[in-house]
Amino acid sequence: MTDDQSRPVATTNDSEYSLSVEEAAERYAHAGFPRTIRAIQRYCAKGDLDCRRLETQFGERYMITPQSVARHIAYIEEVRPVATSRDLSRPVATTAATEDTPTKTTTGDDQQRQAATVAPDDSKYVAALERENSFLRDQVTVKDKQIGELTNELARRTT
Repeated sequence: MTDDQSRPVATTNDSEYSLSVEEAAERYAHAGFPRTIRAIQRYCAKGDLDCRRLETQFGERYMITPQSVARHIAYIEEVRPVATSRDLSRPVATTAATEDTPTKTTTGDDQQRQAATVAPDDSKYVAALERENSFLRDQVTVKDKQIGELTNELARRTT
């Protein structure tokens, strides 16, 4: 009796790779974990999803197995339920609250952010940089003058 085991087939059925990146994004959204197209492309590049990269007329395109998307969604549900779900929606960042408008909070524990601290007095650094720039400009002027003198001297020697 022999202990030899048969080797797995080197090629797999390409029909398993049936989802485009856009279709995979729809599956993530349907499962409640919306992902951007770029995020799914990163999953493919990192190996989180089983995929094939195909060359097309317009560049490269990933084709993904449905099983790997389902497996990754299950992983997200199991490992990161808190990081990917929110009880309350976040406030819109583009609206600016004015002083006369009361700030609405979503829960009683929320606190306002502290104002940014005033920038430290950088005047001594600015002055040092201005002195250095002045010195370097003077050096460039001196070097230009020296180059001009050497060019004139070389011209006199060659004539």
